[in-house]
Amino acid sequence: MGQTITQVDAFTNIPFAGNPAAVCVLPTPQEERWMQNVAQEMNLSETAFLIRQDDGFNLRWFTPTVEVPLCGHATLASAHVLWSEGHLSPNEVARFHTKSGVLIAKLQGEWIELDFPANHSQETVAPQELKAALGIPYKSVFLNSLGYLVELESEDLVRQIQPNFQILKTLPTSEIIVTSLTHPDSEYDFVSRFFAPGLGIDEDPVTGAAHCCLAPFWRDRLHKDKLLAYQASSRGGVVKVDYNGGDRVFLSGQAVTVMRGELITA
Repeated sequence: MGQTITQVDAFTNIPFAGNPAAVCVLPTPQEERWMQNVAQEMNLSETAFLIRQDDGFNLRWFTPTVEVPLCGHATLASAHVLWSEGHLSPNEVARFHTKSGVLIAKLQGEWIELDFPANHSQETVAPQELKAALGIPYKSVFLNSLGYLVELESEDLVRQIQPNFQILKTLPTSEIIVTSLTHPDSEYDFVSRFFAPGLGIDEDPVTGAAHCCLAPFWRDRLHKDKLLAYQASSRGGVVKVDYNGGDRVFLSGQAVTVMRGELITA
């Protein structure tokens, strides 16, 4: 019997938007090489692999080239699959054991809430290579464990930026969040984009891990615990952010299944 694999669009409620992830709920453990091969074959920004354990599920995330320690949209997609395919009942909490600790997901109506670690940023001096790669003016540059967080002057610049990915790859960290406040008449509080050529992803459509950094960054500036964010990739996605200044941030998004198939071997 083959291994079922489900493709889910996360941080959206319509197909072909948000961030696609593949999800495999495994009956037995598989070798890391096999999981990396599946992720390469799927060629999505992330493929998630779950296996049930006594108090939840072990969860690992792979890009087409590497395993990563944290991925928001593939966690959201994984939780969606557990509830929609009957692995958990709607009133059960999804509990994930990961390289970033225990992560919790709760189904709240049409939204899924993720309990993630907050990621704080420290202001830094931008290297010349980063300035060259961005090619546009910026207000300030910060550094966190994910990478650089760059505040731009306007929403228009966030939407228009076209980084030089070859230069980005030469930096000690090539993961870059760009962000700004939105236009005054927008329904969103802030906008962002995320580039990660070093992980094999020039631009990630919607990024939960980036919003773990953006939550404390914008709370400090807007003095609001609850924020509504838009990631302005070509696919676009919406993230509800709830952060009260502690060490955890709550991210909420929607998800929709777009494809289900079977791997020939597992």
